[in-house]
Amino acid sequence: MVLDRFSLQGKVAIVTGCNTGLGQGMARALAQAGADVVGVNMTAPQETERQVTDAGRRFLDARADLSDSHCIEPVLRQALAWGGHVDILVNNAGIIRRDDAIRFSEKDWDDVLNVNLKSVFFFSQAVARQFLAQGSGGKIINVASMLSFQGGIRVPSYTASKSAVVGITRLMANEWAASGINVNAIAPGYMATNNTAPLRADADRSATILERIPAGRWGVPDDLAGPVVFLASAASDYVNGYTVAVDGGWLAR
Repeated sequence: MVLDRFSLQGKVAIVTGCNTGLGQGMARALAQAGADVVGVNMTAPQETERQVTDAGRRFLDARADLSDSHCIEPVLRQALAWGGHVDILVNNAGIIRRDDAIRFSEKDWDDVLNVNLKSVFFFSQAVARQFLAQGSGGKIINVASMLSFQGGIRVPSYTASKSAVVGITRLMANEWAASGINVNAIAPGYMATNNTAPLRADADRSATILERIPAGRWGVPDDLAGPVVFLASAASDYVNGYTVAVDGGWLAR
């Protein structure tokens, strides 16, 4: 049956930045599809853990600061000791800094690139090595953005990082697809999350954004449930290097 190909029973998924928002929604969806979840966060993901265990799956709270890539190997070892194997990586953790490009600081540039891009590449590298050692392939899902396709305003380092995420997603797919490792990305549109709180609080800006979205609403974490389960499952075994826009039609406008 085709629905069996979407099952994640027996899989172990690492999800970074899953204590709130989109990451929490994706962790919940993976658990509902059958995966045990390793959550990588700086703070306690208590609500996410509850949602995963309510779905009947196990949850490992693995604390780490992804601004320092040296944390990746210890987190992976912890995940393997707990789960025995790793099958899925969702690189969701990200930060944003806002300021005019004319005065944007080097620190704000480096802070964002370290979390949003450097950690994505080196976490993917570490997990891909594990996939090769296991000999069973695996799934890597990176989280891109509408600003992977557009310039944005007052978020130069965020735009740079998310544009690069699409590029390295393609590169890793080119190199690893023949080994059964699928690397793809999800580009959320304008979602009701902590990152967009300033935009949603600005009545004029929020109205302008909603006018541009054909679906006529802000996205919510559950909108990523189907795409992340698809890309994490055997149903996407011949999908490589692709970025799926989940944007209510924003890019089609």
